[in-house]
Amino acid sequence: MPFASLDTDVQFLKGVGPDRALLLKKLDIETVGDLLWHLPKDILDFTHICEPHQLQADALQTVRGTVCDLDSRELKNNRILTKVLIDCGTDFVRAAWFNQPWMLRRFNHGQQVLFSGKPKFREGRWEYSHPNVQWLEPDELPESSRLILARYRLTEGIRVGDLRRMIALAIEAAVDTVVDPLPEQLVRQLDFDTLPQAIRGVHLPESPEQFQRSRTRLLFDDFFEFQLGVALRRRAWRARCNAPVLDRSAKIDARIRRLFPFTYTDGQNKAVKEVAADLKSGFAMHRLLQADVGAGKTVVAIDTMLVAVAHGWQAVLMAPTELLATQHWQTVNQALSESRVQRALLTGSLSSAERQKTLAGIADGSIQLIVGTQALIQQGVRFHNLGAVVIDEQHKFGVAQRARFSDNEADVPPHVLVMTATPIPRTLCLTQFGDLDVTVVKDRPEGRQPVITSKITGSQARQKAWQFLVDKLKSGRQLYVVCPLVDSDEETSLGSNAAEQVFRELGMRELAGFKLGLVHGRMKRDEREQTMDAFRDREIDVLIATTVIEVGVDVPNATLMVIIDAERFGLSQLHQLRGRIARGKFRGYCFLFTESTAADSLSRLAVLERSGDGFEVAEQDFEQRGPGDILGTRQHGAMPLRFPGCLQEEKILELARHEAQRVVHSGEFDQEEFAELRRRVLDRFAQVLDLPRSG
Repeated sequence: MPFASLDTDVQFLKGVGPDRALLLKKLDIETVGDLLWHLPKDILDFTHICEPHQLQADALQTVRGTVCDLDSRELKNNRILTKVLIDCGTDFVRAAWFNQPWMLRRFNHGQQVLFSGKPKFREGRWEYSHPNVQWLEPDELPESSRLILARYRLTEGIRVGDLRRMIALAIEAAVDTVVDPLPEQLVRQLDFDTLPQAIRGVHLPESPEQFQRSRTRLLFDDFFEFQLGVALRRRAWRARCNAPVLDRSAKIDARIRRLFPFTYTDGQNKAVKEVAADLKSGFAMHRLLQADVGAGKTVVAIDTMLVAVAHGWQAVLMAPTELLATQHWQTVNQALSESRVQRALLTGSLSSAERQKTLAGIADGSIQLIVGTQALIQQGVRFHNLGAVVIDEQHKFGVAQRARFSDNEADVPPHVLVMTATPIPRTLCLTQFGDLDVTVVKDRPEGRQPVITSKITGSQARQKAWQFLVDKLKSGRQLYVVCPLVDSDEETSLGSNAAEQVFRELGMRELAGFKLGLVHGRMKRDEREQTMDAFRDREIDVLIATTVIEVGVDVPNATLMVIIDAERFGLSQLHQLRGRIARGKFRGYCFLFTESTAADSLSRLAVLERSGDGFEVAEQDFEQRGPGDILGTRQHGAMPLRFPGCLQEEKILELARHEAQRVVHSGEFDQEEFAELRRRVLDRFAQVLDLPRSG
């Protein structure tokens, strides 16, 4: 096919046909244009592959060979040594791993692989210790004409070599028809390739440098379009100047602070100040409050709502679960015990009569402050004059859910404060939360004790840990035991550590004589709450639980925690869990039980041993597991960014954000030269970001 349009059905491309077209559809490839935008995840660089006799000690080098021997054995010091030998044609090269016996399962005899790293000459042979490994498909061997090959996401029935040939044909047939949406002046200013050049360069690079240059241009476009959408969204908000003007007068400030039996921390004061500036601006606040575990973000939430109530407006606090909503309700009631503010709890478990009474009070304005779950945004809820909304654990709600609070009959947009106690890495803030102003609270209230965290491996260490815990329990402290599973049927190989079995075993062995309770997500709500109340009232010594206690549980006397199979949790989740303890005047102890001997798992857990800073932990977790696991959701998929792993590119992201804000705020984006880019932004993000079609 010498020429094709971007919309041409991919089946008409030479060598594809209807059968392969069906397979390509699994990769979201239906047109020739889709092929061009199926971007590589990385490249294989065969330009610097060494023969064994060319290797030098401690220099970064790559060898290629065929797997010919596999071996794993236990050493005298209880370490496991795993070795893989490859035949490089002229000599043999070995790779070695300590305490990673599972690596052996990733190799097969006769398989082609690349080892990259810094080798050493040992026992008459070059050896790589813990090298970077790339497994090659048969058609991933270098062709005579090309020594740098792109690597792609595949599907069953499509080989990488076939996909490369299809993409090369698509480039030949259609890449010159691609319209560059960036104005020529901006392309020159940023020293970028044109879009057709970048597409060609990323699929068919002549050098690693060309691949990176082309990749940078495409990454920029991806981020730039999203950040333009964010900037347009903020501009649309700013155009609505009829938000409630809520001035935090000295009188209101003093009345609110008197409700709390403590002095605000510096971080809380900073947050209150930034929120206050938003509330009196006349523009609807859209702010993200990030606080580390135990930093007191709930105080800022209550404070914000009370400013609205003081001016005669209603305020709402929405949480993702009934457990967390109930916890907030108890905190609000305690803080407002001497206040005349009328308040109510609205959740899905209210009786029909209770719900109708609450809805009537919300509609006529007699209820001023409401705490609840998603029941707050369901049909039938009508606010009298909603002035402020606080959304906790915001990443568990979508943009559309947040926007529903603005759809009230008076058409006066409320101020919105969204909160998370899951510290979010900066690059994720710029994307997933790029439409929000950000406030960070890191310091903790005075008197809050640190949590000492230790990973526990081996039976002797576990016995010592249990003895330590028993002594602490006898002195009156309380213990959480956290399990990753609900019952032994969920995963047979891990069934012995299921919550119900742990409950039975601990009651008969290590914790015999203590009062144990069990909570997990499959229990009835009333039964779970009854157990939680008993633990809070110190009628239970030990609470065995799944991650339903991750947020929203505040028991000051609980200072001890054991996390079973800790390697199965993400770092941020582990940090959240240990944040449940040491919430009173006593020091906390968190034990990370693991039977894993994998070096990467143990090094991850070591991060928690050496750092109690949730923001540092989040950055480490982000590097290792990606954004979806940080937030406990794959919500970042709502942003269709085309490059795998692109959220680690902070510099490009910052440049895209800066340029997007500049062209929108200056009015350049409304000029004719940006017409094509405006169309693309609206096509991609109008629904996701709730953008006005007028731009």
